[in-house]
Amino acid sequence: MSLPGPVQKLIKQWSKLPGVGEKTARRMVFHLLRQEPGQIKDFGNAVIALTENIRRCSVCGAITDVDPCPICTDPIRNRKLLCIVESEEDCVAMEQAGIFNGIYHVLGGRLSPLDDEEIPEESIERMRRRVEEGGIEEIILATAPRIEGDLTAYAIQEALEGLPVKISRLSYGLPVGGSIGFADRVTLHMAMESRKEMS
Repeated sequence: MSLPGPVQKLIKQWSKLPGVGEKTARRMVFHLLRQEPGQIKDFGNAVIALTENIRRCSVCGAITDVDPCPICTDPIRNRKLLCIVESEEDCVAMEQAGIFNGIYHVLGGRLSPLDDEEIPEESIERMRRRVEEGGIEEIILATAPRIEGDLTAYAIQEALEGLPVKISRLSYGLPVGGSIGFADRVTLHMAMESRKEMS
């Protein structure tokens, strides 16, 4: 049986999402088709709003609907502590865990020669500029505990060479090969408390 064009197109688009195969995408589309038209429109409008209302914070690089983001403009935040994360998901995980009251810098990438991935140069420059402007006393590298995270951490350390700032990295509690974005609150708390200064 040949499916109508719009159904095929949506299945194809959905199957491009990480972890979603064609069968799962097809189930999702058929589920939508069983919903009221108003619910489908609400869903579509929410997706469209991602492109119209969401942007990257010009200060930290996190996703936001206002610029600068609420974290960067929060006067209660400890501006002496800068936590550097690889992705927006990592930033969200740290915030939801409620273990950090400083400010963030989202790299928007990682260093992975095997996957031909690099940290965006503009992100490195923006990070260095923030440190040069003063006030930051410690940088906490919250990169994933795997080879790519190690490479990314050392690249950041090299980019900040010569600047008078303490650099530490999340430590105890994170499983090797794991991801910051999937770590639970207790694990992240232990990793933050046991961070080690990088030499």
